[in-house]
Amino acid sequence: MDKLNRFFWFCSGAHIPTLEKYPSEQNKYTGIGATIFFTGLFAALSGGYAMYFVFKGDDLAVIFAIVFGFLWGAAIFNMDRYIVSSINKSATTNKQLLQATPRILLAIMIGIVISRPIELKIFDKEIKERLKVSYLNGQRSKIDTLNKAFEKKYQVEFGRLNQQKATRDSLEKGIKSDRQKLNFEIFGNKTTETSGVMGYGPYAKRKEAEIKQREAELDSLKANINKSESFVDQRKQFDGLFTEKLYTAKQLDSLANIAGFADRNWALGQLKFNADGTRDNNTALAVTFIGLLFIFFECLPVFVKLMSARGPYDYATADGDEVAIYQSKKDKDFHLEVADNIHETRVDSESSKKKEIIKGKAYRDLERHDWDS
Repeated sequence: MDKLNRFFWFCSGAHIPTLEKYPSEQNKYTGIGATIFFTGLFAALSGGYAMYFVFKGDDLAVIFAIVFGFLWGAAIFNMDRYIVSSINKSATTNKQLLQATPRILLAIMIGIVISRPIELKIFDKEIKERLKVSYLNGQRSKIDTLNKAFEKKYQVEFGRLNQQKATRDSLEKGIKSDRQKLNFEIFGNKTTETSGVMGYGPYAKRKEAEIKQREAELDSLKANINKSESFVDQRKQFDGLFTEKLYTAKQLDSLANIAGFADRNWALGQLKFNADGTRDNNTALAVTFIGLLFIFFECLPVFVKLMSARGPYDYATADGDEVAIYQSKKDKDFHLEVADNIHETRVDSESSKKKEIIKGKAYRDLERHDWDS
């Protein structure tokens, strides 16, 4: 436990030798350090999970995820440690709040970044189902778009084919009606168009001949329709319409499993809405509260440092800082004084040398004058 406490003190950014002198302060910094450590741990898991989906399908995806997760967690841990340790408890309350405001904003941003990949993991099953629906609708829309574009491209051929089909339907309906009338004539059913006399008479023969002629026309028309449909099928085959089919359940599972981070993030946002477009308040609240939980968890060390009263450790570190600053200024003044003395000594020495040089020159000039005389 002693080693664990010391590790958490290190995580909190506290000065361990000073903190050891004040047992009443140790639990506070153990809690702050533990919060910072677990925030970094969650950040590592979150970053690694996100990076895994970025490189999913690559043989080195797991290695990339581990390396990036470790680096991301270490960066967040170091940032949190600096944020908490840089709050000066010796300052006034307003100044502490002013110091903490940018740090709280930064903590909120970090909490949002950390929470998103973890939310993706929590709602993994729901995200996959929403992705399946999205992929299926997208494929259906793609097929519809290709078909509309194909029909527009071969508008004349489709118009002729539709007209032939309409004529075929009309002929089939007329033949069916005439065959019913022929049966009425043969079996002696009296109508406005039959004689009511049973037997295969002249009217029945004429009616049967008309039916055979129309059936021949119908056969010829069907042959033309088959040719037109065969041409359309060939064009569809050439344009690749037959290769585009709706995904099977197995294909949808595979697509959902290999979905990237962007698709999964989009699907998580879509979970807040039902299939009919109405808002799903339950899921929306769940996603929101999970995000707020991580934001609060990230801001918690800063809040604890702000809410805690100024204790003996804070006084000790503040006094130590003042002593260090005073000693640093004193050393600086001492060095400056020494430098000034050295400079003055150097100036005096140079001045003496100059005087001696001048005296020596004057003496030589005097000797030269006496010699000349």
